[in-house]
Amino acid sequence: MKSLHLSRQISVLRSFLLMVVLSQVAGCCLPPGLGRQKERVLMTVTAYCACRECCEWKRQCLIGPPVYATGPSRGKRKKVGITSDGTRARKGVIAADITRYPYATRMHVPGYGWGEVHDTGRLIKGDRIDVFFKSHRDAVAWGKQKLWVTVIRN
Repeated sequence: MKSLHLSRQISVLRSFLLMVVLSQVAGCCLPPGLGRQKERVLMTVTAYCACRECCEWKRQCLIGPPVYATGPSRGKRKKVGITSDGTRARKGVIAADITRYPYATRMHVPGYGWGEVHDTGRLIKGDRIDVFFKSHRDAVAWGKQKLWVTVIRN
């Protein structure tokens, strides 16, 4: 009888450990945001690149370092291609109003794909986002679109 009881306890323990291991492994293999708060939001989606026209920077002299051309940081040195949270700009980087969509908020933008909030912008307020493109031509081609964006909050 004790042997049957011990065997049952071992079986329950094995099942528990298997569930723990599977839940940890499955967490790495699930689509982004599964199990988190997901919503669809109608947004104005524009695009930008790291160029001086999109990011409003200039050089003080012909060969001087880049500086902010406008806004509260005007005249201060600018790290071109670096977002407001310090991440290197690349496809998938999204600029958003961080009071509404904090850094690391994941978004799926139709026609662009998955991205994450790492940047801000002077004109980016409310339900408006900017998606990053490597080239100015691609950013201009994107234009301004009204899209239903899937937002996954952390």
